[in-house]
Amino acid sequence: MERFRSIVEILGIGLDAAGVLVVVAGAVVATARLLFHCFSGVGEYYRGFRQDLGRAIVLGLEFLIAGDIIRTVVVAPTLQNVLVLGLIVLIRTFLSLSLQLEIEGKLPWSRERQPTNRVPPNSDQRQ
Repeated sequence: MERFRSIVEILGIGLDAAGVLVVVAGAVVATARLLFHCFSGVGEYYRGFRQDLGRAIVLGLEFLIAGDIIRTVVVAPTLQNVLVLGLIVLIRTFLSLSLQLEIEGKLPWSRERQPTNRVPPNSDQRQ
């Protein structure tokens, strides 16, 4: 059992590292794109920079939350650790929703539905 916990601890740390890497790499790519757009004189570059950076932060937060959940639930499932995890997840979820609202101008669950090519059941079209 101790070996399993140490493996899960390593996986949790790996997810945390992936989250930090995603945020840092996203910031570098967003900055590079900003500089490219600034020097090429292409339109509205500040908004694109904020969107790119926000997407990187949101994705990084998802990895960080996953790492925290794995480490807390498997490695040290005490009541205090679970409560701290709940608070961390609550704060990071609020940050993710705020960033998503800032990036796309709408909440994730209010996405537009994709049109379907279905024929209504009461139509007289026969094939």
